[in-house]
Amino acid sequence: MNKYCCAILLQAACTAALAAAAGEAYPNRPVRFIVPFPPGGGNDIVGRIVALGLAANLRQPVVVDNRGGAGGTIGTDIAAKSPADGYTVLINNISLAVNATLFQKLPYDTLQDLTPVTLVGRQPNVLVVHPSLPARSVSELMDLARTRSLNYGSGGVGTASHLATELLKLMTRIELMHVPYKGLGPALTDLMGGQVQLIISTMASALPQIKAGKMRPLAVTTAQRSMFFPELQTMDEAGVPGYEFDTWYGLLVPGGAPGTIITRLNQETARVLASPQVKQQFAPQGLEAAPGTAEEFRAYLAAEVSKWAKVVRASGAKAE
Repeated sequence: MNKYCCAILLQAACTAALAAAAGEAYPNRPVRFIVPFPPGGGNDIVGRIVALGLAANLRQPVVVDNRGGAGGTIGTDIAAKSPADGYTVLINNISLAVNATLFQKLPYDTLQDLTPVTLVGRQPNVLVVHPSLPARSVSELMDLARTRSLNYGSGGVGTASHLATELLKLMTRIELMHVPYKGLGPALTDLMGGQVQLIISTMASALPQIKAGKMRPLAVTTAQRSMFFPELQTMDEAGVPGYEFDTWYGLLVPGGAPGTIITRLNQETARVLASPQVKQQFAPQGLEAAPGTAEEFRAYLAAEVSKWAKVVRASGAKAE
């Protein structure tokens, strides 16, 4: 074989190797984006905003796949059992941590079968009371609860509004009667009607009624004051030291996904969350972008599983 033929063969081999490498570049086909809740809810809204941004950054379609049911566990299980190749991404929220204890048996291990990619955002909640209630601060509410029976509403057993209030009870040792509803909307309606006296609600759901004077806010539940309601104290400032609760959203992939893929998804999601357009889309949901490293989200998720295990057990809540 002469030198000319050798050169041609070497060039062909290099070209083939480059083509193969390009074919293996991530991603080279559509990405499945599992939302483990029905369309229209907070998780779905946040998920679609992030999925659209990721599609632009990854230059591949990111297909939203709503797999609702059983408090988010059905879609989560599908994600956990998918190939760990980066082509299945899960967006979940605080229920991921709560469900680890709320359900007696799950078909997946929350901390082993899923790999955290990044926290996406935090949604402050707000403690609101009926305007007729003679309590204009959290401390006054605590004093009132020690002298008379008060009812609190929630979106249902095991929901954020339920467990956030149970956390408050646990930390302050007050007694409140739980009245669960089929969703936060009906609970807020009954709060305005005086059937229940207080609710810990998402900021987005409560803010219009607060502005209309139909309910009185006492404090936000996050560690820092909310950018959407900066004049309102945190629960910690209002007299419940260490109280912290927010509805968070985060991205995860099946356990065992390569580190390079996790890094790529983390970086591209951070780019999405830095976009002024995305921040504007988050604002109506009362949502603040909260990107971070995969390691930070892993540690946060583990801490949340431990935190809510104590609250769920103390409340006696079980999945319905």
